Amino acid sequence: MSYTLPKIWTHPNNTDNPFFNAERMVAGARFEQKLPVGDKPLQLYSLGTPSGLRVHMVLEELAESGVADAEYDAFAIDIGRGEQYGSDFVALNPNAKIPALVDYSANPPVKLFEFDAILQYLAEKHGQFIPASPQKRAECMSWLFWQAGSSPYVGGGFGHFFAFAPEPFEYPINYFTLEVKRQLSVLDKHLADKAYLCGDGYTIADMATWTWYGRLALGLVYGSGEFLQVADYPHVQRWAKNIAARPAVQRAMNLRLQAIG
Repeated sequence: MSYTLPKIWTHPNNTDNPFFNAERMVAGARFEQKLPVGDKPLQLYSLGTPSGLRVHMVLEELAESGVADAEYDAFAIDIGRGEQYGSDFVALNPNAKIPALVDYSANPPVKLFEFDAILQYLAEKHGQFIPASPQKRAECMSWLFWQAGSSPYVGGGFGHFFAFAPEPFEYPINYFTLEVKRQLSVLDKHLADKAYLCGDGYTIADMATWTWYGRLALGLVYGSGEFLQVADYPHVQRWAKNIAARPAVQRAMNLRLQAIG
């Protein structure tokens, strides 16, 4: 299907496609909402997506390490029903994306959004899963922000056109597949002589990267393992399997979240 680029973009008003919901163009709350608050120090509002899973992972890893004041209540934000646009959730995250977290052990409470900000906050607060030395910490943060800039190619790019677009389009599938395979190659070469992204120590950089790239390498994302030939990245495979075997990661993958209403 040919497309003539207009001088000024207007909304396609394709009501059959949820990605073109007209309201998605406008930020802010769409309805009044009262989020539940449990009795644990941390209150998590999330979902079992790659973005949510990495926060579930760090919380379960902190629990595995015996960090008492990292106990949390977990509530589901059903993005299919638009619960992320409720007034209370938007007050936590103006960008209306999961996850969001509130730390009530602080006075006043600390509100956090963006998964990498949550990971960094929890790791630094509890002195866990982030290196102490300036050199290793810099390496950890570099990989944390590498995946923050790279993973949209996996989710918003490759995943959208491979799995969700109304029909296959050769150019964007080729474009995003090329970039995703390049990124897998970056990881594979880097992990050739390392157990984890920053050496021997498991960090928040591994957690953040695993939920997209590790699960992709294990064939758990979009059913695209054969298409991407993920077996061609043996060091990513080894790293991904080692993390998947961690008890805290298994609990995070199966975490039951409470409904908000």
